[in-house]
Amino acid sequence: MKTVPRHWLSQLETSDQPAYVLIADLIAEDVRSGRLTARDRLPPLRQLADELNLNYTTVARGYGEARKRGLIDAHAGMGSFVRGSAPALPLRGGGGAEMSMNMPPEPDDPALQARLRASVTQLFAQTDWHDLLRYQDFGGTLHEREVAATWLRPHVPDCRAEQVLVAPGIHSVLAALMSELVSPGGVVCVESLAYPGMKAMAVQFGVRLHGIPVDEDGLIVDAFEDVCKTLQPQALYCNPTLLNPTTATMPRARREALADVALRYSVPLIEDDAYGMLPRSVPASLATLAPEITYYVSGFSKCFGAGLRTAYVRAPTERQAQRLAGALRASTVMASPITSAMATRLVLDGTAEAMRVGIQQESMVRQAMVERHLGHHAYQAQPEGFHFWLPLPKGSNVAEFAAYLRTNGVGVVGSAAFSTDSNPPDAVRVCLGGPLDRNQCEQALRLIAHTLEHPTRTHGLAL
Repeated sequence: MKTVPRHWLSQLETSDQPAYVLIADLIAEDVRSGRLTARDRLPPLRQLADELNLNYTTVARGYGEARKRGLIDAHAGMGSFVRGSAPALPLRGGGGAEMSMNMPPEPDDPALQARLRASVTQLFAQTDWHDLLRYQDFGGTLHEREVAATWLRPHVPDCRAEQVLVAPGIHSVLAALMSELVSPGGVVCVESLAYPGMKAMAVQFGVRLHGIPVDEDGLIVDAFEDVCKTLQPQALYCNPTLLNPTTATMPRARREALADVALRYSVPLIEDDAYGMLPRSVPASLATLAPEITYYVSGFSKCFGAGLRTAYVRAPTERQAQRLAGALRASTVMASPITSAMATRLVLDGTAEAMRVGIQQESMVRQAMVERHLGHHAYQAQPEGFHFWLPLPKGSNVAEFAAYLRTNGVGVVGSAAFSTDSNPPDAVRVCLGGPLDRNQCEQALRLIAHTLEHPTRTHGLAL
C-alpha cells in the first residue's frame, strides 16, 4: 500500500472513534476484505500522518494497536508489514512436534501402558463399529455427557450433564466461544501473558484483545475493573491455574474478587482450566464462584496426552450450552465418536485418573531437576506443572537466547509469543514434557544453566 485508500480518509472524517483505534480497525477491515494481504508494506509513519492530517504520535499509536491485535509486524529500518489473517504452518512429514510445545511428560511405567492398551482393546472389542462411524448429535451422547460431568465435578461441583458438551479439543471450544460471545471489533480481556492460540483466533475473528497486567498471583483484578469501566469488554478469557506461560495460580481471594467484578459488569468468563487437573489442590474454580456467567473448559491434552483430542465444556445454563453447540457444529461438525468413546471408557475404568496421577508424579520429579540446576536463578514454577518461566537478565536479547539453545537441541519459547500488550518481558517458557526422557531433560537443564552462568553475546544475554 503506497498511498492511503480514499475510504480511510472518509471514515476518519466521519467516525467518532479515537483515530488511533480506527487506524487499526481499517487495517483489519482491509485484511478481511483482501485489499491488504500478507507481507504488504504499510506507509511510513510520517507519510501516513501527513496524508491523514494527523499527528505523528496518533499514527504511531494506531500502528501499535494494530501490532497488539496481531495484524502487522514492524522491523527496524524496514517498516511495517501486514501479517495476514492467519499464520502459515509448514506441513510435517509425520514426525513429532518441537519440544517447545507444552506437552505432558510421558510416564515410563510399563504397567500403566499395559492398562491403557487393555482399556482401548476392550472398548473396541465390545463396541459396534457402525455406531462409531455414523454422524452423531453434537455435544456427545447423554451417557458421554454424564461421564464428562462426573470428571468435571471435583472442580465444578454443581455440574449437570445438560450443561456439558463433548468437543474436539479445548482450542475448538475457545474458537466457538469467540464467535458466539464477541462481535467483530469487540474487546476480549486476556492476561498480558496468555495462551498464543488466543492471539491467532483474535486475528481470524477480527476481535481486539486487551491485555490485563499479571503478577505472581495471576491477573490483576483492579486493572480488569478499569477496563470494564472504559472499554465494555464482551468477555474475559483467563487461565487461573498454572497460567501458561508464567505458572501463576490465582489464590481464592483473587478469584473471588475477579468473579465479583465480572458479575457486576456482566462480563462472561471463559475459564480455560487445561492445567487444573494437575495440582494436588486448587482454589475454587471461577465456575463455582460465578456459575451464571462462566464457561468452564477442560480437556485431556495436558493431563493425559495431546493426541486425545477431547474437551469438556460446562456452560452457565442448558440454553447456553445449546447455543454453543450450534457454534461448535458450524465449525467442527462434531467431535470424533471414536475419540469421544475412548475418553469416556478411560474415565469410567479409572485409566484417565491413573494417567493423570502418573503425569503429576513425573512432573514433580522433573521440577526437582529444575530446582537442582536452576535453584539459584529467579524462575517461576509449580511442583506439579511441566513447564517453568525463566526471566533473563535485564537487557537480554530473548530471541538470540532462544535461538542459541535451539541450535543446541533445546527448544524454548520467547515471551513475545505470549504477550498481548506489546510489552513482553525478557523471559522464556521452558517445557519439561513430551518425548523427553529424564536423562534428556537433565541434559537440557544443564545446558540452560551453563548458558545463564556463562553469558556471551552469542547467547543473547546481557553482560
